[in-house]
Amino acid sequence: MQKNQLEIINLKARVEGGEEILKGVNLVLPKAEVHALMGPNGSGKSTLAKVIAGDPSYEITAGDILVDGQSILELEADERARAGLYLAFQYPVEVPGVSMANFLRLALNARRDGDEIEVMEFYKKLQDAIKNLNWDESILERNLHEGFSGGEKKRSEILQMLVLEPKYAILDETDSGLDVDALKIVSHGVNAARGPEFGALVITHYQRLLNHIVPDRVHVMYNGQIVKSGPKELAMELDKKGYDWLSQEVGV
Repeated sequence: MQKNQLEIINLKARVEGGEEILKGVNLVLPKAEVHALMGPNGSGKSTLAKVIAGDPSYEITAGDILVDGQSILELEADERARAGLYLAFQYPVEVPGVSMANFLRLALNARRDGDEIEVMEFYKKLQDAIKNLNWDESILERNLHEGFSGGEKKRSEILQMLVLEPKYAILDETDSGLDVDALKIVSHGVNAARGPEFGALVITHYQRLLNHIVPDRVHVMYNGQIVKSGPKELAMELDKKGYDWLSQEVGV
């Protein structure tokens, strides 16, 4: 068993009763690395993120997902989170009646599996995360995502990641809808999380995000499979050429 990595092995999945969307995905994300996942619309990127996180609307028909050498296929979404996974949603939902601070405290305690965090330690984590995102502490009193702008929702997702400290984070188009300033702030938050015990898969269409979050490796998804992987320069090549050339080069 290979530890210290998130491993996707020949993963096939579909919406229940529908056609396969993932058609044999193979990908390895080691701890201490940030990988980018790129590809055209409809290639299966967001589906992969949801399947890894345990979205019950998808049916896995083949393959496996390993976290530090252990299969998580039989785990529910909350159990996968406790195992160290985190998904930053492309479209975060509003949760009325639950403040940011209370949500984060409950989520962190659930992640610690009963070992409740001390109040002062918790607020120190909050303050550090808020500082990394150039945010005012008053945001913690607002209900989770309620009335948030698109940029605030994305910043909130990164705030949660910094507080929860997952082993592996899947960031699904975190740059979507962000202006230049918000993009820099969110990227700073992701870079603040980088370290030997953290790996991230950054899903994006655009090179612009990767100017701020420089990936260790880039993967290209096309028609439900990873068809090409390479160094950070691959993202620049995609930015110049687009994706149409892939169908000829890799025969898909």
